Amino acid sequence: MADPAPAPVGDLARCLYLEILDAGGRIAAERIADPQRPALAELLRTGLLISDGLDGAYLAVDPRLVAESLGTEMNTEAARLLNRAECLPGRLDPLITAYENVRHPIEPAVCDVQVIGREQVRRRIAQLAADCCEETLTAQPGELLPSVLETSLHQELPMLRRGCRIRTLYRPGVLAEPSAIRYAAALTEAGGEVRLLDEPFQRALVFDRAAAVVPAAEDHSRAALILDPATVATIVAGFERDWARAERVRWDLLLDTAPARTAADRVGRLLAQGLTQRAVAARLGLSERTVAGHISRLREQHGADTLFQLGWLMRGGEDRD
Repeated sequence: MADPAPAPVGDLARCLYLEILDAGGRIAAERIADPQRPALAELLRTGLLISDGLDGAYLAVDPRLVAESLGTEMNTEAARLLNRAECLPGRLDPLITAYENVRHPIEPAVCDVQVIGREQVRRRIAQLAADCCEETLTAQPGELLPSVLETSLHQELPMLRRGCRIRTLYRPGVLAEPSAIRYAAALTEAGGEVRLLDEPFQRALVFDRAAAVVPAAEDHSRAALILDPATVATIVAGFERDWARAERVRWDLLLDTAPARTAADRVGRLLAQGLTQRAVAARLGLSERTVAGHISRLREQHGADTLFQLGWLMRGGEDRD
């Protein structure tokens, strides 16, 4: 809860004002003791007292009039500050334009800089994205949260508008996530590229081939910002190798399809190849529980009593196709 607004006058000034009211609302100057002079000055400054002007006495003023007067002054000052706040971005436009037109080189540093804490990692990535001028590479093999996708899209669309290239790698498991499909469709429509790679790869973010961000802990609570050119080049080379093998996807065509069925079809194709449930989960980047759900629906659909029989039926179906 916010602290209440401070009183217009202090305790000593308030006591003096009440004393003057007890005296009939008027007090002679000679009755003001020296210790009360600061309180007298405060009352005069706020307008709760005025000088009579004839005999040097002081008269008490209705506090409602003072409140109205002070309120008008405060509203005027607030309007002035609000107007200044609204004009501030426009006045800074030349500086903003100059900042955006200058490539901000990453200062030389040690090879790896540990950034500890998720919030610090997010802020550092946001700054690197804001300073990125040419290209961003993203390898994301793990789970995609809708809130993270929304934040990423908010950062990446302005990058695409200013001419940056964005390439992103995902595992096929994202086909079971409607939010991931919507994100990929929006990004590709704006000029980005999103491909699927059906094999393991490492999580990484690379900005302008000069800075890379990789996990420094399994729970992603820490990240390493890598600035060493040789190390960054190695990460980029790995990404380019994976990118060349990745599958192009028409994300716009997937917007109206059922993602769960798409994932189930992939589960069926892998079962037909003889993979176990655990191997299918690892290959698609899905949990075993999710894969088990797809298998249960496939067994019901094909009338299979066992996983072996389902694989045999799925393989036979592919052969017929």
